[in-house]
Amino acid sequence: MFTSTEISEIQKLLTPEKKIVIITHYNPDGDAIGSSLGLKHFLKQKGLEADVIVPNDFPKFLKWMPESKQIIIADYKRKQAGEAIYNADVIFILDFNASHRSGNLVGPWIEKARAKKILIDHHQQPDDFHYVYSDVTIPATSQMVYHFIQELNEENLVNKDIAECLYTGIMTDTGGFRFRSTSATTHRIVANLIEKGADPAMITSNTWDTNTVSRLHLLALILGRIEVVKDGKVAILWLKRDELKEFGFQKGDTEGFVNYGLSIMGTQVAAFFMEDLYDDFIKISFRSKDEVDVNQFSRNYFNGGGHINAAGGKYMKTIEETIVDFKEKIEAEYF
Repeated sequence: MFTSTEISEIQKLLTPEKKIVIITHYNPDGDAIGSSLGLKHFLKQKGLEADVIVPNDFPKFLKWMPESKQIIIADYKRKQAGEAIYNADVIFILDFNASHRSGNLVGPWIEKARAKKILIDHHQQPDDFHYVYSDVTIPATSQMVYHFIQELNEENLVNKDIAECLYTGIMTDTGGFRFRSTSATTHRIVANLIEKGADPAMITSNTWDTNTVSRLHLLALILGRIEVVKDGKVAILWLKRDELKEFGFQKGDTEGFVNYGLSIMGTQVAAFFMEDLYDDFIKISFRSKDEVDVNQFSRNYFNGGGHINAAGGKYMKTIEETIVDFKEKIEAEYF
């Protein structure tokens, strides 16, 4: 957590005349959007205005959240996003640990910005900013935003909008409260958010009960060809670009697919490989159980990183070559 001195300094930065921007990572997920909008609504309760900027578009199943339509998508509104970052007095950096994680467009803007930069994030090895709240033991940045509000002694400002956004972020990044990092403290915070107006049934329905025919077709395709190696300990799933096009892929359609591999009895690692829809690289998602560290594995071999049990990567070979390389590396590293 921030020190008491840092909290005092941050509080002095949060005044009505200051221009505040909240930025999250490339390909924003539920925790990225939930924590960003939750913080925006909290600042609004304090009488402050803040712009939320995301590098690129985010899934439709997250667009029900309060004021999600006011999010500035840098890919679509480059000038507006760039000017907001350039003119900002304070920049909150949420759910990512280094400027380059916000992409080739927004990342350099963050580095050049004159603003005071405040990091709130739970990924390993954060870069150095003016103020850093980094804790890899906490399952979601949305939970960290709630802790930040507590440290400001302003829990009384948490309203229904804040509660809905932060609940969504915590729910999605804990896999529905299933992941090992979910703690008793997490559940106490979730209980507080429910008391403040978050409706678990509504949020779950809006966020997860959103299957489309195209998504189910893609899911059926990869489930029909899951490959299991290493005596059943490693599951491999993949999708090619032409398959995405064939079934009308939309952003967010493959969210959670990697978890199906990890749900197989005896599996300790799941890897999902997908050709990018437009560029010649492979997007990779890793998940693991127990002490199997896919964060370091991804950092070492696949240009990525994340958490011990959940990480991503990017590879510049064909999907066939990528899977071959993965099998070789996994053979050498684990079990």
